[in-house]
Amino acid sequence: MKKICYYLLLITFPAMYSCKKEGGVTTGIQPVNLTVNLSYALDSSKYTLPVKNVQVKITNTSTASTLSSTSNDSGIVRFTGIPAGTYDVDATITITADNYYTITGTYVAEDVTFNASEKNTAIAVGRDVAMKMILVAGTTGQWVIKQVYFAGSNRTDGALYRDQFIEVYNNSDEVLYADSLYIGQVFGRQSFTSSNYYTQKNGQMDWSKSVNMPADIDANNDYVYTRTLLMIPGTGKTYPVQPGSGIVIAQTAMNHKVPWTGANGSTISVKNPALTIDLSSADFEAYYASFLTSPLASDVDNVNVPNLVVLQYFGSDWILDNNGRDGYVIFKAGGSTIVKDWPMYNFPTTSAPSSNATKYYQIPLKYVIDAVEIQPNTAEDRIPKKFGAQYDAGFTAVPKGAYSSQSVIRKTQKTLNGRIILKDTNNSTEDFDYFDVATPGGFK
Repeated sequence: MKKICYYLLLITFPAMYSCKKEGGVTTGIQPVNLTVNLSYALDSSKYTLPVKNVQVKITNTSTASTLSSTSNDSGIVRFTGIPAGTYDVDATITITADNYYTITGTYVAEDVTFNASEKNTAIAVGRDVAMKMILVAGTTGQWVIKQVYFAGSNRTDGALYRDQFIEVYNNSDEVLYADSLYIGQVFGRQSFTSSNYYTQKNGQMDWSKSVNMPADIDANNDYVYTRTLLMIPGTGKTYPVQPGSGIVIAQTAMNHKVPWTGANGSTISVKNPALTIDLSSADFEAYYASFLTSPLASDVDNVNVPNLVVLQYFGSDWILDNNGRDGYVIFKAGGSTIVKDWPMYNFPTTSAPSSNATKYYQIPLKYVIDAVEIQPNTAEDRIPKKFGAQYDAGFTAVPKGAYSSQSVIRKTQKTLNGRIILKDTNNSTEDFDYFDVATPGGFK
């Protein structure tokens, strides 16, 4: 599949202006208006993409209520008389492959989706907002992240975090090889309250201020930074994945529904097997114990499941953030690129980092095949986004939060000759649903 990417990020220009108040007196809660003006980030001015019928959805972050509308011929959408509050604004349009070719003269194998997104837009009483949003086409690839089970299961009755996994899927119509596919756990600012970092306007860390960061690169927009980096082994064609098939990558490839023996000889079991899953048939697992001085008892090596290559790790096992504050990427570098030699940097702290402070791999986004932004399930716990609109314009979450047994699962777009094709618009808000209990190999 041809990869399409415009390397311009979403740009928004909120403009505030006062509403007229009759008699100088305001009574009650006054409705407010939001105007969205849409355009495209284009590398060429030789053609014009349609701004009519762009779908725009606004979501009140406090009430979760939504309103949707479509743009007019000029690319303008107006929401009038809405309650004051904080809103997520998402815009999307899909141009069919045939129409895209007619307009641009460029052949693409699949329809092209353009997105724009602005999160946590405050619309105050007595103020209207006019917003410019620029639509960008994201990267599209043959591999997609299908399912992320980060929440884990109940602390006392379930498996805690031991049963976490990620599922990657071949969304193409040809055999792909998982060999040398990298899985990165993207890290960044975990809350808005921490104040010892240099930050960008969106609140995310300003990595350009990291010690020894080169001045001639765009450290924030062209890269992401991982705290774990794993690779599927193989010689190039060791692990074929058929079209419409996936691979499950487990933290610990055991049947978590039944008792099993931990690395220290203790029995590990759950009180309620219905809250957890069987990962004994996972395709790969992350095994850390061989290079830790104090490994977890639950980090048992299932000799029937191949181990991932661990380039970078954090903590005592491959533990995904249960609250949903990490992002995830998959990528392949190819050629003679030696990923383990890529540079690593400290957090951009306002004070000099210590000599033994943790460093994070700098991952060039040009190699990323798919990215999924995860967020906490409640609006007040949200953190600054790590990905721009061309990689993931939105985010996904599980409604019940940490230790709920829930996973996020990519939606089915269509079935073609028996092959399930998953939705991939580079907006996880639209692309993902959830399972009440994580289901390796399942579809939604």
